[in-house]
Amino acid sequence: MSEFAAPTRTPAFEARLKKRYASERRFKALGLGAILVSMSVLLFLLTTMFINGIGGFQRAEVRVPVDFTQAGLSLDPSLTDPVAIQQNLQGQGLPDVIQFFAAKELGEDAAAEVSGDAWREVASAIAEDPGLLRRTETLQLPASSKLAAGLAGEGSPELRVMAERLEGEGKLATRLDLGFLERSDATDPQAVGIWGALKGSMLTMFVTLLLAFPIGVLAALYLEEYAPKNRWTDLIEVSINNLAAVPSIIFGLLGLAVFLWIFPNMRSAPLIGGMTLALMTMPVIVIAGRNAIKAVPPSIRDGALAIGASPVQVVFHHVLPLALPGILTGTIIGMARALGETAPLLMIGMRAFVATPPSGFTSPSTVLPVQIFLWSDEIDRGFVERTSAAIIVLLLFLLVMNGLAIYLRNKFEKTW
Repeated sequence: MSEFAAPTRTPAFEARLKKRYASERRFKALGLGAILVSMSVLLFLLTTMFINGIGGFQRAEVRVPVDFTQAGLSLDPSLTDPVAIQQNLQGQGLPDVIQFFAAKELGEDAAAEVSGDAWREVASAIAEDPGLLRRTETLQLPASSKLAAGLAGEGSPELRVMAERLEGEGKLATRLDLGFLERSDATDPQAVGIWGALKGSMLTMFVTLLLAFPIGVLAALYLEEYAPKNRWTDLIEVSINNLAAVPSIIFGLLGLAVFLWIFPNMRSAPLIGGMTLALMTMPVIVIAGRNAIKAVPPSIRDGALAIGASPVQVVFHHVLPLALPGILTGTIIGMARALGETAPLLMIGMRAFVATPPSGFTSPSTVLPVQIFLWSDEIDRGFVERTSAAIIVLLLFLLVMNGLAIYLRNKFEKTW
């Protein structure tokens, strides 16, 4: 008999082996079940959101021919600012002109259900194409939220009958509203847009990244490569770990007490919002950066020192490039959390009604999560679909931002 013959498989051994295999199968089944449940919940959430949000990218519009040659309107060539052009046309009676031709085409009752902000869109169209004032143009004007509800089979019987009549005459229809991506906030759900909040989010995230990323990475490098190991560095490490778990509204209170005290005239500005979110994001980047730096093998450092590199060259030419993918992973997590935050921004006043997109980092603005919060609190039924559409835009913005970060992470990733 061979010296290395297999041991005799007794019944007790067989029972233990069978039990171990069964335990392994149960573990695999539980893991697969957890993945399926998570994917099912995510799919249900996304499907529900997209079904509800598709209507947010549409709106009810009425067809109104307008003969601008009879209106007596003129465009001052010295005016270039869109707001100034709107104010000038308003002073010349553009809202009354739109109301007159709407009543002529639709009737007095139906003309009253044209959105009160319709003339603003006409003014913007005239600013882009002054030739409109020299011809007759058929305009697609937004209907009121009540008439839009009547077109959807909701609201009062009178409005449903009116909507059915106008739809039968081809004067009222639901159309794709690409202007939703170009306009800003408004009081009428038919006239609202997401561009103001989207631009505010972009500016705020840029400030957050510009502050949190370099400071977080340099802090992680110092703590891991240069700081002496003593009670003070242990205290700093504990503090950073605790800061990463602090509720976000605390950072909003800090921004309210410090940043708005220093810059009292920049309430609701992207600069203040970005600084507040940078405080919240920085501990996440520091923790992820320290872990990524620890994962770099000591042999990399020893080899660089052996060929004559200075300690600074070792850190910035060898350790940091190898740790950068892990640092970017932490940055992705931190920025994704910052993009969806509402509480700290509410504390610094970024819940204001902002009807125009911010022109810079110090202009009043809002962000996508706050805009979604404000619309969800509206009574008008028309804001429900707009809220879902805004959530879709927020998810797409998050996917684009994370996709770019993942691309950069993979580009800088190195193997050893």
